[in-house]
Amino acid sequence: MADTLTPVLTADWAEKQSWKLATYERAGGYRALDKALSMAPDDIIAAVKDSGLRGRGGAGFPTGMKWGFIPQDNPNPKYLVVNADESEPGTCKDIPLMMASPHTLVEGVIISSFAIRANQAFIYIRGEVVHVIRRVQAAVAEAYAAGHLGRDIHGSGYDLEVIVHAGAGAYICGEETALLEGLEGRRGQPRLRPPFPAVAGLYASPTVINNVESIASVPSIIGNGAEWFASMGTEKSKGFGIFSLSGHVANPGQYEAPLGTTLRTLIDLAGGVRNGHELKFWTPGGSSTPILTAEHLDVPLDFEAVGAAGSMLGTRALQIFDETTCVVRAVLRWTEFYKHESCGKCTPCREGTYWLVQVLTKLENGTGAEGDLEVLLDQCDNILGRAFCALGDGATGPITSSIAYFREEYLEHLSNHGCPFDPAASTLFAAEGAGR
Repeated sequence: MADTLTPVLTADWAEKQSWKLATYERAGGYRALDKALSMAPDDIIAAVKDSGLRGRGGAGFPTGMKWGFIPQDNPNPKYLVVNADESEPGTCKDIPLMMASPHTLVEGVIISSFAIRANQAFIYIRGEVVHVIRRVQAAVAEAYAAGHLGRDIHGSGYDLEVIVHAGAGAYICGEETALLEGLEGRRGQPRLRPPFPAVAGLYASPTVINNVESIASVPSIIGNGAEWFASMGTEKSKGFGIFSLSGHVANPGQYEAPLGTTLRTLIDLAGGVRNGHELKFWTPGGSSTPILTAEHLDVPLDFEAVGAAGSMLGTRALQIFDETTCVVRAVLRWTEFYKHESCGKCTPCREGTYWLVQVLTKLENGTGAEGDLEVLLDQCDNILGRAFCALGDGATGPITSSIAYFREEYLEHLSNHGCPFDPAASTLFAAEGAGR
């Protein structure tokens, strides 16, 4: 089944010192940049539009269309900002990409900046991942030394400065306008929109904000052509993507495949669910997406099909949970994360996530009542669509979906006066040993 994989972004990850400029150039690195510099910026934007590339950060907005929103008649500078603040629980694709092949991102930054006519670009990396920050900084320094960055790049007359910025560590800064606030030195909180970043973003100037994987996909599109990229994937979800499998699979890791592949295929590639166990539930795009179950194993992993199944493709962070996992406990842990990471700017998220944790804790401990399930759903309804940004919405998805699929497990906590999966009480754990 290895032919179902499409190693493009991950093609050189196994190479010795894959992060070095010499390794990247031996594999054809920066050739796409030469091609791009010989093109008109508008032609690059058109190629990205024709490729069908959609944002790989979760929202799935067409990348070329976003670039086209930049008003070129605006006299202010144009900026490109790369959102590398990867912190969604379960998401682990951008960090390994930057570690293994940072020059793929750097080349993508240069081409993308040239396309939108920006002479300044920022790569905003989560502050806790110091090793990643150092790796990308080293790659940027190599690119400057080789003439890929700086003044008169490759003799084209185009100038670009790239700054690697370390964030202070806040999940909210994954939201693009909160990220801009952090870049400008303020507390990371979402901005009111409009105006949108394309019109008034960084320093009130036209700004494009894209995810790491989105920008890193650009060199292959320019190098191989829009039709090549569009030939993969599905009708409306084109190209390839990195699928992160974690949890109860034999071989967790990164699997690069066309959009539209299925979880069944990816689990087979990962050696199956761990020996002796079976799939119970999973997330298609990180902990903020509604969970799915084994009945969804053959849902195509593209934006449309996953949406039709009641969830979101998100960041393609596939967290796999087998039958030993307590769904109530898992959802509570995720909700505690969102409560902790709420920026506090809006009442629905600030207060709502607090009360979600209170009710979920009672249910998980077996001290609540059956009516608490309706209270939870009512709380979620009062948060969904009413929060200032998507953090509040994301906190509700796992709760509403878990109640839809596993209501009986919630009730079992009440009748058991505690979690039935507790090692001290569960016959399942007693049979396996609590030290699994």
